[in-house]
This record gives sequence, structure tokens and C-alpha cells, in this order.
Amino acid sequence: MAADSDLARLTLHEARDRVTAGEVTSAELTEACVARIEEVEGSVHAFAHRTTDEALAQAAARDAARPDPLPPLWGLPIAVKDNICTQGLPTTCGSKLLANFRPVYDSFVARRLEEAGAVILGKANMDEFAMGSSCENSALGPTHNPHDLERVPGGSSGGSAAAVAADECLAALGSDTGGSIRQPACFCGVVGLKPTYGRVSRNGLVAFASSLDQIGPLTKDARDAALLLGVIAGHDPDDSTSACQPVPNYEAALEAEVAGLTIGIPKEYFGGGLDPAVEEAVRAAIATYESLGATTVEVSLPHTEQAVATYYLVATAEASSNLGRFDGIRYGVRQEGKDLLDVYKRTREEGFGAEVKRRIMLGTFALSAGYYDAYYGKAMAVRTLIRNDFDAAFGQCDLLLTPTAPTPPFRLGEKLDDPLTMYLSDIFTIAVSLAGLPAVSFPTGTTAAGLPLGAQLIGRHFDEARLLAMVHAFEATGQGRPLPAL
Repeated sequence: MAADSDLARLTLHEARDRVTAGEVTSAELTEACVARIEEVEGSVHAFAHRTTDEALAQAAARDAARPDPLPPLWGLPIAVKDNICTQGLPTTCGSKLLANFRPVYDSFVARRLEEAGAVILGKANMDEFAMGSSCENSALGPTHNPHDLERVPGGSSGGSAAAVAADECLAALGSDTGGSIRQPACFCGVVGLKPTYGRVSRNGLVAFASSLDQIGPLTKDARDAALLLGVIAGHDPDDSTSACQPVPNYEAALEAEVAGLTIGIPKEYFGGGLDPAVEEAVRAAIATYESLGATTVEVSLPHTEQAVATYYLVATAEASSNLGRFDGIRYGVRQEGKDLLDVYKRTREEGFGAEVKRRIMLGTFALSAGYYDAYYGKAMAVRTLIRNDFDAAFGQCDLLLTPTAPTPPFRLGEKLDDPLTMYLSDIFTIAVSLAGLPAVSFPTGTTAAGLPLGAQLIGRHFDEARLLAMVHAFEATGQGRPLPAL
């Protein structure tokens, strides 16, 4: 068991190198992660659905048919968020409405994982339909932060982040609409990258807000994020929002120099409501980059204050439209009724949780006759102003550095009865999503009580390579990642 535990704690790239060298098999790695899941999953609840038998069979098949050269993820066990379609495996979005749903096709990223040789350990728990900041809204129950089981792991990709932090998998995929990769990464002490909108295909991702959703990696370090992003990035002709841009070698780009770069520090991100421990950690990260030869400049993003309101009009309006397809007729759970309208009403009443209903109603109202221009139309105009703010800031610097979340991980149940306070947990990540920019959260240390803290780097469109190189340089100083969880 000691050897198994050691294997489960490997990074993705360490495991890849050992598999390539023939020092370890896919079966051994997968068995180690399965043993770790058995050890801690009862406390963490990172998985919505575990596919142990399928994973072990997949690992054995990888070992029996090693190609030469090996694809980049050959035999490496990872987790996939429960809103990413995987053929024949459950994809329930943490909702009772899709409790029996098994897709008949793979998402674009699932196909890429298969081509790269990955082993899928299971589907990671999440806030229902990706609507939440704490992973407490899942119909399958909450996920717990492996660094403190009384605290949230962040959301909505809380299961993915917790699984990586607890060494239940080597890496995971999540999705980010307004911070759902970055905030959980911050709370769990791992690296979480939201790529540029269009960098990774959304084909097969169950939609929340179509103009915002993006799939990305949650990993133990920057090299792992580069490795995983290199597999899933690229143009998909079946996704009209997929960008036709070349995919660089992200791993090779990690050695880029920090010296000579200018980092912008948005003054609006350091005001009231920012926990002192968070600010101290971010200021220390700024000092580290300055010691590595970067210069810093204060910049302004003047419409930051309007970002949360803008997001919760745009995202809920799109959610109202997207979730209209869940009616109990074609797939998912169905509640019978006296007529078709009654079937719709009963199915949606029983199937959707409280937070999803709240957002559907907000979005439906914002799109309704007489209110469209006052709410949704105005929000789209402000979204343009937010995008223009970032364009102006990048005229003064190469990238931006901010806190990821305003506080350390909060206690389970602490914000459930106060939706506005919960929504403000994403105040530093939402504007980035509205602008379609890439951003990465990385660990910057811990509080005195050992809770993870993180900072966020924001880049120009398709500048993921530079962001990951900056995180890699920070990691090379020996700072950042908290002690192993549990």
C-alpha cells in the first residue's frame, strides 16, 4: 500500500516519464489511484460516479498494446467533470434530472483523451449544471475540501479540484463559466487554467452559458496543465465557436523568461472585502516576480464593479435558454402528468434544484418582453465595456496579476442561504470570462491555519503558454503548493 500511495502522489508528467521508461505500468498507476479513492473518498466525496472496473480494464488494455512512440497521456488515470459527455459512462451534471443519462457519444475532449491514451477513473462531482461556487448544489451531496473537511472545495468544478488535491487522480478536467475552474483550484491548492474562449471545443459539454463556458485542466503543477491543455486544445469543425488557431507546444514554452515582462496590477482588485491573508499572499507573489526580473505597473479596470451584475444577467439568460431542452421527453428523468404541459412542469419541478431554478427564473425574466433591453441588452453593452477595459490595460502591460478569490475557503453551509454573498465569491474571476480571456489560478501558500491561497494571472487572447510559463517560474522558486491534503 505504501508503494501505491507514492504512485498516486505523482504529477502527471512524472507518471508519464515513468510509464515511457517502462518503470511503472498503467495498471499500477490506476490501482494506486483506486486505492487512494477507497481510502479518502468517504470523507471527500470528489466523485459523482466512479468507473473503477472500466478504468482497470482500460489500464490493462493500455499495458497490453503499447504503441511506439507512446501518446502523451498513455495509461495515465484522470477524472472528468460530470458535465462532459463520455460515451456509455454517466453524465448527470450533478442533477436529479439526468440521473439515468449515459451519452451515446463522446465529447470532443473525451475523444482527445482516448486518442492520447488516458484512463478515466470516473466523473467528478459538481454544482448542479455548473451553477454554484461551493460544490454544495449537487444532487449527489457536497464535496469536501481535502485540506479541511469542514470547508468547501469551491465550485462548480469542486469535485475535479478536490480529486487532484487529494491525489485521487493525477489530473482532471473541469469547466469554467465565471470562475468554476479557477476558484476551486484556489481553494484546493492546485493549478487551474481557464483557456481563451474557443481554445478548447465545447462540443459535448452540457451547456450552461454558451458564450462563456470553457473546458480546462486542473492539475498539480504548471507542467501538468501544459501537458493536458496540449491534448485537449485545437480546432473542432463541429463547434462553431471553436477557434481555428494553431496549438503551440505548451510544455516546451514553460522555460520562457520572466525577466523583461511587465505585470499589471488592477487597483480595483485590492479594495474592501479582500481578506488580509489573501492580499498578503498575492503581494508576496508580486514581489517574487519582481525578484525574477519582471516589472509591475498599476492599471485600472474601471467596470469591475459592474462585472457581477453583468455576469448574472448574461449567464442566467443563456441558462434559461439552454436548460429549456430538459423536459423529460427525450432523455433524463421523466415525471408523468395529466397532459404534456403537466409532464414538463412536474419533471422540471422534481428534477431541478433550488439554485438552478433561481437562475432559470432570473434569466427568463431578463429575456421577457418589456425587460430585454433594460436588462439583457444593457448587460451586453457593459460586457463590451469590460472587454475594452482589458484591452486598454494590456496596452500598458503583458499580463495581469490579481487575487483569485476574495477569501480563503469558507465553511460548508456558510453561504448557502445568502445567494448574493455566494455570487461574490467569483468577483475576481467573472470579468475575465466576460472578456473571453485566458487565466490561470496557482497556489501562493496557505493561511496560518493551513488553508490554501491562490493568485490569478490573466493574459491576452490565446496567451496560455505565457501564463503557464509564469506559473512554472513561480513554482521553481519553491513557493506555492500547500502540503499534501489528508
